[in-house]
Amino acid sequence: MYDYLRGLVAELTPTYAVIECGGVGYLVTISLQTYSQLEGREEAMVYVQHVLREDNETLYGFAEREEREVFRLLTSVSGVGGGTARVILSTYTPAELSTIISTENAVLLKNVKGLGLKTAQKIIVEIRDKIVTLGIGSGAANAPLRGAQKHVLENISSGSEVYDEALQALSMLGFGKAASEKALKKILKEHPAVQVEELIRLALKQL
Repeated sequence: MYDYLRGLVAELTPTYAVIECGGVGYLVTISLQTYSQLEGREEAMVYVQHVLREDNETLYGFAEREEREVFRLLTSVSGVGGGTARVILSTYTPAELSTIISTENAVLLKNVKGLGLKTAQKIIVEIRDKIVTLGIGSGAANAPLRGAQKHVLENISSGSEVYDEALQALSMLGFGKAASEKALKKILKEHPAVQVEELIRLALKQL
């Protein structure tokens, strides 16, 4: 069983990364949380979770161990697969998710694509105590959620590049092109200098 990969960041997108170790490139599926932490780095250590299904084999990667622990908790809930867990962790950081679950905010959690109210309630019931014991986000329970934050981008000059990258990422996450385009254009009109990861995260809250 793999625990982590340490090597060169050969390729990085908002949805996956290629980590080269000993001449071998490992394709790892990542969340926006991990993408934002790996962006701009030439080398990295990525914690991994190998998920094997009858018709699919996926290596999920995480910049921090706590994100992997939350991923494991989420996928321990019946009906929540790796893809759904990745979207949840792309919408909310581990600290934000811990706050949502510990305060039993099922209405906010169900806004994630692929989750209904019943599944959101099930997640809260099954992992509420476990996620509290991880101590994630302690002292930040009253912090505003990332969806209310507005980050200004200083190093990206082309809005079209940001738009195209966000659109591609949303497509890989399973969202329709028309709905994604509408959400992205609306956000960029209001916040033309938003970072690509924040653009995707804001779009996830609208789709």
